[in-house]
Amino acid sequence: MIRWVVVIFVMLVLFANLLPWLQKLGIGKLPGDLRFKLFGRVFTIPFASTILLSLAILLLAKFLK
Repeated sequence: MIRWVVVIFVMLVLFANLLPWLQKLGIGKLPGDLRFKLFGRVFTIPFASTILLSLAILLLAKFLK
C-alpha cells in the first residue's frame, strides 16, 4: 500500500512539472484534476490523470512481463 502512495506522489510531481506540454494531449483536464488560482498564479493538481496513467503503466508492465 505504501508503494502506491509513493508512486502516486512521484507521478503528481512529474505531471505538475510536465503539465503545460501534457495539456496539449488532453491530460490534466479530466474531471478529477484540481485547478485553482492563488495570488495570481495557477496551480494544477492532476489527481485523475495521475491515477489513469499509473494504471496504464501498470497494465503495460503486466502484459510485458
